[in-house]
Amino acid sequence: MGLMDGLMGNAGVIDLGTANDEFGRLLGHGEQIHGAYRLVRDAFVFTNRRLILVDKQGITGRKVEYHSFLYKSITHFSVETAGSFDLDAELKIWISGSATPIQKQFSKAVDIYEVQALLAHFVAS
Repeated sequence: MGLMDGLMGNAGVIDLGTANDEFGRLLGHGEQIHGAYRLVRDAFVFTNRRLILVDKQGITGRKVEYHSFLYKSITHFSVETAGSFDLDAELKIWISGSATPIQKQFSKAVDIYEVQALLAHFVAS
């Protein structure tokens, strides 16, 4: 993820080895990370059981809140691809019981179709 992507709030891919090192202690027995993305300081992690949103708080980012969503609680999701003038793609995820979707921006460097396929695989299971 480049500096401009970070400043603009666009997500970038986190290598699976790095994701396991950073978020492995959050995983339950038999749970595996299948994809992870960083948004400046925050992140979201797709495992075989749930979606984990990582929210770093404060100036230092030492305080961290972890939100876990079981895939069965996702009612629907949408992707919007990057265009000629709009250089980022967007993922929206609606969780049951919430009218407002979770929204994440991706740079063109991230294959939004790959993210969508990963989410579709787990939500449809």
